[in-house]
Amino acid sequence: MSSHSPHGQSSLRTVQVLGGANAGSSAHVRSLAAGLVARGVRVTVCAPGEADDTYDFTGVGAEHVHVPRSSDPGSVAALRAACTDADLVHAHGLHASFRAVLALSGRRTPLIVTWHNRAHAEGARAHLLRLLERRVARAATVVLGTTSDLVDRARRTGARDARLAAVALPRSRRTEGTEEPEPPLSKLRAELGAMGRPLFMAVGALDGHRGHELLLDAARVWRDLDPVPLVVVAGEGPQRAELQRRIEDEELPVRLLGRRDDVSELLAAADLALLPGGGESRSVLAQEALHARVPLVAALTGGIRELVGDAAELVPPRDPQAFAAAVVRLLDDPERAEILRDLGTRQAADWPTEDETVAQVLSVYDELTQLQPMI
Repeated sequence: MSSHSPHGQSSLRTVQVLGGANAGSSAHVRSLAAGLVARGVRVTVCAPGEADDTYDFTGVGAEHVHVPRSSDPGSVAALRAACTDADLVHAHGLHASFRAVLALSGRRTPLIVTWHNRAHAEGARAHLLRLLERRVARAATVVLGTTSDLVDRARRTGARDARLAAVALPRSRRTEGTEEPEPPLSKLRAELGAMGRPLFMAVGALDGHRGHELLLDAARVWRDLDPVPLVVVAGEGPQRAELQRRIEDEELPVRLLGRRDDVSELLAAADLALLPGGGESRSVLAQEALHARVPLVAALTGGIRELVGDAAELVPPRDPQAFAAAVVRLLDDPERAEILRDLGTRQAADWPTEDETVAQVLSVYDELTQLQPMI
């Protein structure tokens, strides 16, 4: 396993470009950087400084260069300078990819783009996003999509080469609910106010694309159950005040927890994981839930079917009554819940590992730089 050329040239140098706003793609880049560095590849991560503070790219051996999320001339110039002498550039997400396209203008450096999610917008901004997608797809040497839908979208928007990406859930993000000792989980449930009642867990930014409004609609049904379940939501965002107002006005059994660094522990303590919207194409919550053997109820959006198969209760999107009913049925059917736990374990076993993810990326790098095989 080598990342050196056969003629003793210096090792491959890659630049990873990251916006830093998406937790899933940020964790992926850290995992990828660690695997590449371990295989002798020199890695520079261009991302906002706060992303390195959170994900510690330098801690796994990568160089970090602060590049703001904006696409103003100063940010593009900083990225262009960081990409000097790079053998290839790998950008993650639409906006980071667009900055990379601008920074590499006039250069022949291969550009790989990974689309982790589909960008959402309405009105004039939706038109702008379509233009950005087209520009990025046509400029990229290879587009990697984390779901088949994203690969198809890249092809429709003009990608010369679009492929399905192997993207693992980093080990640091996984939960192992069966190994968690009971006392800490009981303590956590007590702190949340969920002793003697079901605990439901949702995770996601409080914005218009995560389905939190649907979750509150469903909670109006669950407040009539005995005992009344508690729904906790980890995440922060622009809808917080609006959602909190509804919770208080309608006396809904929902708590907004804000940003949490113990999501894995919260999930391990939960009876059900809830995914009411399609904010992620390859949902981190869905993956963590199946790894932790926590039954999942999810709206059938994006790439969720491709990700979880039959290991979750999937309901029509934007249908709060169907979502609420699926949860109630699962509460009343512990045998079905246990079946989902076993199906989830088997489904998760088929997902790519971090080593397999790095191996796929290295094979693409090798192909584009015409080096000797590195895996």
